[in-house]
Amino acid sequence: MRKTMDKLISWTGLVVAAVLLVAGGLLTWASTFIENNVTEQLQAQHITMPVAAAFPEGHEKFLEPYAGQPLENGQQAKAYADHYILVHMNESSGGKTYSEISGQFMKLAKDPGADPAMVKELGDLRQSLFMGSTLRGLLLYGYAFDTMGRIAGFAAIAAFVGAGVMFVLGLMGLRHAARQPEVEYIETPVKPAGVTA
Repeated sequence: MRKTMDKLISWTGLVVAAVLLVAGGLLTWASTFIENNVTEQLQAQHITMPVAAAFPEGHEKFLEPYAGQPLENGQQAKAYADHYILVHMNESSGGKTYSEISGQFMKLAKDPGADPAMVKELGDLRQSLFMGSTLRGLLLYGYAFDTMGRIAGFAAIAAFVGAGVMFVLGLMGLRHAARQPEVEYIETPVKPAGVTA
């Protein structure tokens, strides 16, 4: 019975090792695919990270590691979106969002007595915020996918380590089972109580 249990547990461990090995391979593929795709898409935009002279005040520590580099990974995309584009958008709009400025523009544009120069200025700001918000959103999507790719990479490493451990334990279990003697059970008749032979 013990030998059979050892074999059963050991073979189960080897099956788990195989599953983890396949999972590790798929996670590695996913991680590589995401990383390559994010890099290709960001490189296609031809964005260069700002240099020190262009850093917004108070945001230097976020941009400094990437100064002057081509933008091609999720970490750079997040820094550029949150600590360069957003800062300039907030400066130009006084901290108001695209939605708020758009609402003001539409209201002012409908007013027949509105100053045309003011309407144009608000319309230009609205357009600028729209483009900035769009670019920020796309860059942050790149950051999100880059983060998922990194997580998949770490999960792949864990799966490969788990597969290795389960493989070794499974082989050790089979080896242990092979050393166990076959036990023969001899059935002895049970005498009913009170019967003497």
